[in-house]
Amino acid sequence: MPPEPHLTLDRNADWLLGIRRVISPNRDQRPVNTEIDLLVIHAISLPPGEFGGGYIDLLFTNSLPADAHPYFSGIAGSRVSAHVLIDRAGNLTQYVPFSDRAWHAGASEFRGRNHCNDFSIGIELEGCDDQPYTGAQYLMLARLTKTLQARWPAITRTRIVGHCDIAPGRKTDPGPKFDWARYFHLLDGGER
Repeated sequence: MPPEPHLTLDRNADWLLGIRRVISPNRDQRPVNTEIDLLVIHAISLPPGEFGGGYIDLLFTNSLPADAHPYFSGIAGSRVSAHVLIDRAGNLTQYVPFSDRAWHAGASEFRGRNHCNDFSIGIELEGCDDQPYTGAQYLMLARLTKTLQARWPAITRTRIVGHCDIAPGRKTDPGPKFDWARYFHLLDGGER
C-alpha cells in the first residue's frame, strides 16, 4: 500500500496542519532570499538507543533535565532543534516553522555550500544507528517528503541526504539501519 496523500500545509507553508506542535525557541530567520532546496534526514533517541519518554521535546525546548540520565549532563545545555520529528509509530511533531531556520545540521557542507541550516529542512526520525526504523516511519517520511517537494520543488531526489552526508566524520545518522532503497521506493509510489 503506497503512502497516503500529501499532508496539508497552512497558507504560508510554515506549519503542517492537524499534527502535534511543540514550539522550539532554537530557530532564527533564514538569510534573505534563500531558497529551501535540501532535505536532511537525522536520527535521534534519548537516552541513546531508547525511545519514548518525551526527552526529545525537552531537548528541543531547552528543558532537558541534566540529572535525569547520565548522558543528559553533556547535552542539556545544547541549543538544537529540527523542523519535524517522526516517532516510532509514525506520528509527527513539528517544532519549527518551515520558513525559519532550525538548528539541526551544525557545521555542515553540501556541494560546496556551507551552513546547511540556511537552505534545508531537517527531519528527525526517532531511531539510532543500530536498530531498524519502523514501517510507519518510512511511510510517514515518504508522505512528508512528497508534501515538502510539492511546496519546494528544488528538493529533488538528489537533494535528500542524511546528516552523515553533510557532516561526514562528525555525524553518522540516520545510520546503516536506514533503508534508503525502501524510502525511495515509497517516494516513487511503491508499496511498503
